[in-house]
Amino acid sequence: MYDLRTLRDQFDSIQDQLGPRGQDVAWAELEKLLGTRSDMISQVEALRHQLKKGSKEVAQLKRNTQPADEAMASMRAVGDHIKTLEEQLRTVEHQLEDHTLRIPNIPHHTVPKGSQESDNVEVRRWGEIPSFSFEPKPHWELGENLGILDFERASKIAGARFAIALGLGAQLERALATFMLDVHIQAHGYSEVLPPYLVNRTSMIGTGQLPKFESDLFQLKDDDLFLIPTAEVPVTNMYRDEILPESALPIRHVAHTPCFRREAGSYGQDTRGLIRMHQFHKVELVVFTKPEQSYEELERITNSAESILQSLELPYRTMTLCAGDMGFSAAKTYDLEVWLPSQGKYREISSCSNFEAFQAHRANIRYRPQGGKIQPVHTLNGSGVALGRTIVAILENYQEEDGSVRIPKALQPYMYGVEIMTPPKT
Repeated sequence: MYDLRTLRDQFDSIQDQLGPRGQDVAWAELEKLLGTRSDMISQVEALRHQLKKGSKEVAQLKRNTQPADEAMASMRAVGDHIKTLEEQLRTVEHQLEDHTLRIPNIPHHTVPKGSQESDNVEVRRWGEIPSFSFEPKPHWELGENLGILDFERASKIAGARFAIALGLGAQLERALATFMLDVHIQAHGYSEVLPPYLVNRTSMIGTGQLPKFESDLFQLKDDDLFLIPTAEVPVTNMYRDEILPESALPIRHVAHTPCFRREAGSYGQDTRGLIRMHQFHKVELVVFTKPEQSYEELERITNSAESILQSLELPYRTMTLCAGDMGFSAAKTYDLEVWLPSQGKYREISSCSNFEAFQAHRANIRYRPQGGKIQPVHTLNGSGVALGRTIVAILENYQEEDGSVRIPKALQPYMYGVEIMTPPKT
């Protein structure tokens, strides 16, 4: 959330820096409200000065045993006027808060210009794209033929965009989660967290999901609680309204949780398979750091996510997202896109973002530098990585002509030695 004084003083600059990224912001209404607030504050201050001066005059009249009723009545009127203006001011400030919570973060100066996916910039590629002597099958066909994925029964239970993992499919997802957690904890130094899967409205506001994206969230009917869309929300809010000691930073957490998303606006996209689900699991990396170290941490968190794909020998590319394709809260984002043979293209499997102080301002997460002034931390998060999309990539990149699928070597110890999944004999 933007500080109102900063927003007022740098209004044109902030609007210019956001460009098309701020197209949904009601700038004219916001500017009008900022002006109204400024005028009302000036009026209240002038009236308080008048009340203070008048009170002294009343006191002087009483000391001189002169009539003070008229002066006292006048001061009561001034006091009533102040109360009325303060109530109106609170209303204006509530309206301003709603507007400011809908303003996205300002992109870092290294973020490419642009408004759509085609404007993203490739940073690097890793791995060899597999070559098949046959037409590669899509993951949903492979999964159903192997008997490890069941979309039809999941639809019967819950509706579209759900899946059931069976047998080796369930074991594969569990193995991936354990493998990813082990790598991030043992090799990369993250501390594991198992957070709540339900969060309150304040938590969603803190990380930027609310108020703008409420339609994307699953909300409980009788409580003002939401199912988490990512572990970023509860893990970031662990430190809401806290002042952290400088010595504690950086704090690096990893969490494996289910994620729940409505996928509002995505109808017609990826209607088959595991790409866009209402429920999926993800291993999430969350970092709290000092501002001067946050871009070093962005590279670190991205490398941590990349190491998973490298260990699984899955070809991918790393993209810097343009300003118009980044998430609402991000100042800079790298996307990792894994190769999917059935589609003949790279698809997103992880996003790693630096939010700078954007979330910290909203969630009031600060730290105390030694000998310095208390200031907001910088927060970051990255998918380390999404389990469902990793299963998609494994099924498609490790498939054989007979429909069997090899298990990546790094994962075999977590699969109790299973090296290949084969279709059941008919």
